[in-house]
Amino acid sequence: MVSQKIVIRNATGLHLRPAGTLSKLAMEFSSRITFRFRDTTGNVKSVLSLLGACIKSGDEIEILCDGQDEEQALAAIVEAVQNGLGEEMADR
Repeated sequence: MVSQKIVIRNATGLHLRPAGTLSKLAMEFSSRITFRFRDTTGNVKSVLSLLGACIKSGDEIEILCDGQDEEQALAAIVEAVQNGLGEEMADR
């Protein structure tokens, strides 16, 4: 299992479009990919799980990957979040 903490950088947080982008990316990997945010743990492959966590711009989440392609999955997820998930970046 590998994990990394990362700050959500897109200006609007994880609303439907970026949550969908993140979930779709996670589904490309066979590894189990979860997130931790405050008291919430959820499945990154589930848009509803991401939306239900109410993650805003500037919030720090931890991504956890466990499986055969865990290293590649974590690297791809972290890169996507750092690049704003296809959205405008916050001025932070």
